[in-house]
Amino acid sequence: MLGYWIDGIKTALQPSSVMLMLLGVVGGLIVGALPGVTSSMGIILLLPFTYYLEPKLALLMLVGMYCSSMFGGSISAILLRTPGTPSAAATALDGYPLAQKGKAGKAISAALIGSVCGGLASGLCMIFLAPFLAKIALKFGPAEYFSLAIFGLTIIASVSGRNLVKGIISGLIGLLLSVIGIDNIRGTERLTFGISAFENGFEFLPVLIGVFAVSEIFGRIERKQKIEQTTKTVSGLLLTKDEFKSILIPIMFGIVIGTFIGVIPGTGGTIATFLAYNELRRWSKNKEKFGQGALEGVAVCETTNNAVTGGAMVPALSLGIPGDAVTAVMLGALILIGVRPGPLLFTEHPDIVYTLFAGWFIIQFLMLIVGFASVLVAPNILKVPDEILMPIVMVLCIVGSFSLRNNIYDVMVALAFGVIGYLMRKARFPLPPLVLGLILGPQAEQNLNRALLTSKNDWLIIFKRPISLTLLIFAFASVSLSLLSSYRATKREVNR
Repeated sequence: MLGYWIDGIKTALQPSSVMLMLLGVVGGLIVGALPGVTSSMGIILLLPFTYYLEPKLALLMLVGMYCSSMFGGSISAILLRTPGTPSAAATALDGYPLAQKGKAGKAISAALIGSVCGGLASGLCMIFLAPFLAKIALKFGPAEYFSLAIFGLTIIASVSGRNLVKGIISGLIGLLLSVIGIDNIRGTERLTFGISAFENGFEFLPVLIGVFAVSEIFGRIERKQKIEQTTKTVSGLLLTKDEFKSILIPIMFGIVIGTFIGVIPGTGGTIATFLAYNELRRWSKNKEKFGQGALEGVAVCETTNNAVTGGAMVPALSLGIPGDAVTAVMLGALILIGVRPGPLLFTEHPDIVYTLFAGWFIIQFLMLIVGFASVLVAPNILKVPDEILMPIVMVLCIVGSFSLRNNIYDVMVALAFGVIGYLMRKARFPLPPLVLGLILGPQAEQNLNRALLTSKNDWLIIFKRPISLTLLIFAFASVSLSLLSSYRATKREVNR
């Protein structure tokens, strides 16, 4: 094993290897920052270039894009409230308010530090804990996935702000929209109203672009004559000593939750980031800061986001099971370049595995260097007048929505949800619960159906399985604590 490690480090440190990793990191940063261009799409676009490379070198370039694109999504989320990737949606909750206060550079710095720490920690877990974590992942069945989705839905109470009722209504709207289309179990149409385009439901990314980005554009157009642009000034790009200390605990939160959720196949960074954000906010002494521009919120989301990458590679490499949508594409890429993931990968291709392990850490440091350059340059986007910036963002939103499936329907979905998001903002309905309902609704429904099918309609199956029961207990505790916190906050306001 020591010999494989030495060979892997030598290969990863070759100038050609470093250049390919750097190319992947820069490409990933650009892909992640562009609204609608997902990490999966970036890897697919990179695939043709890998045919002419050795498998281990090709893998290093692909992993470089994978890791960097996760951080790249935070840049547009912070600057424009337009998440470049779905998992950056939670980053926008505190990142954009920080940008409005002129602290965009600090927000991106916190995101960068969190991303690098999450990537390094998840890399260590990938190396040393892969067999153990893979065994845990194998114990998750439909009942466990359903309970995990229910636990995730309890976050709605925490991200609803001060108006819990409106937050719950927003979440219910998201759940209602998530059932539109064809039932995956029965094959029947639901709420399609005879419109064939509705049969496939709504793709999550166009909805995300519409709710966050397009609605923000509409809002800025309306506010233009009422208030001055608040994002003209950009102060302090790097974190102070105290600010750095404040994000250390959020980084630890993100590492633990991101790695664990990443290992579970079929979950992904979006669920993990919202879960981590919710738990950090719950145990924080300054809950009121979250959603108003808290560096801790940005740090925990981006740490979790990148901790998921290493966690998701565990089942992908050791079992051949994708941890999320991006690693599903990565598995296809591995097969195309002549590497078959699975239990035999570590014995049949140890040179590739240990080159990946060594390269993983080099990629994190390359991302730190490239990301530091983005901290210095990216905040200047906020100095561009709205008359120029907003049309460019709208074009990116339209192109990003269309490029997902080369379908004008997705563009119409983004615009329609832009109007919905704009109206919800006017009525002061929080948007994150709507997004959570759309993400977790299908997962909860489909896995509940599967659990009932396998148990012959025994509803007690979700309570009989230990992991499922534990998650449901956590869900109940989460709701109870959120309601208690909301009651206390209301009581304090009444007493004032």
